Amino acid sequence: MILKISLLLIATIIAFWISAICGGGASLIIIPLLNFILPSSVVPFALTIGTFTSSASRIAVFKKSINWKIFFWFVPFSIPAVLLGAWLMKYVNPTYLQFFVALFLVTNITELFRSKKNIQKEEKPYPKYILALVGFFAGFVSGVTGAIGLLFNRFYLRYGLTKEEIVATRSANEIFLHLIKLIIYVLLGLYSRSALWLGIAVAIGAIISSFTVKYILPYISEFVFRKIGYGAMVISGITLFISTSQQILKHDKLSSNSGLNEAKIKWRESSLDLEYSFNGGFEVERPIQENELPDNLKLKYAMLQGEFDQILLEKVFKFGKEPIYEFYCYKDDKLTKLDF
Repeated sequence: MILKISLLLIATIIAFWISAICGGGASLIIIPLLNFILPSSVVPFALTIGTFTSSASRIAVFKKSINWKIFFWFVPFSIPAVLLGAWLMKYVNPTYLQFFVALFLVTNITELFRSKKNIQKEEKPYPKYILALVGFFAGFVSGVTGAIGLLFNRFYLRYGLTKEEIVATRSANEIFLHLIKLIIYVLLGLYSRSALWLGIAVAIGAIISSFTVKYILPYISEFVFRKIGYGAMVISGITLFISTSQQILKHDKLSSNSGLNEAKIKWRESSLDLEYSFNGGFEVERPIQENELPDNLKLKYAMLQGEFDQILLEKVFKFGKEPIYEFYCYKDDKLTKLDF
């Protein structure tokens, strides 16, 4: 554990340096590291200890650069949303939300190739209702995953803020969310001793990073600052995509196989067949149980049971047509297929 904490501490200092330079993202950089050490249900707790400390230390360093207009519209709407997100942690696997967050982050790759002129043209303050909506979604995502930095970095970059204002305003917006999340995670029992020690390691790294990065920011131009921001979003999106994909494949038994005209996808105890033929077109087939048949076919199924050893059922969907039902009837290892 001491080795893991030491490695996490070093990675955290580097991650929060990158976070300050690009305006966010240490959380989503650290999540894949924590996922390899802790169960996914307590990752948000460990992460939030560090991000709360980071926000507090950055406010102390950059307090003069806070944009209070964003703060007063962001925070009131984010607080109820983070309560909702944290409550859903009891019922929703955060891995799936992290997976979709990863896909969103990767889509920012186009921003890396935009010119300075085009970037400046799109930077402008948003209406107040947009600030409220961003605050709500930021709170919700934060409550479920424990991270919001890079996900909403695009909002800050396009608002027209300077790099110091981005660092300061985002920290002011998020510190209340992190505090509320910590309280909720403890009340719901979403923590462990290992998560506490790893969270303290993240917190120490965050403090060291906050008080040293102020000497780095003045040497970075606003244009380069934004390019680094979008680049960090893409890189962490790819990293998060890989780690969450591996967890989904492992825990939910997701698999696929394909042939010339057919592909089969299995998830948990379910399966789905995607089939294409030149004559029949595109089909989606799903295995079903007897109780999912229409009443008239339930009678047919009961009659056929006396004639065959085993009957497997599939419901077939075709674009623009009514669904059909396929009966795969086996007797003495011979198959008879019936369509209704």
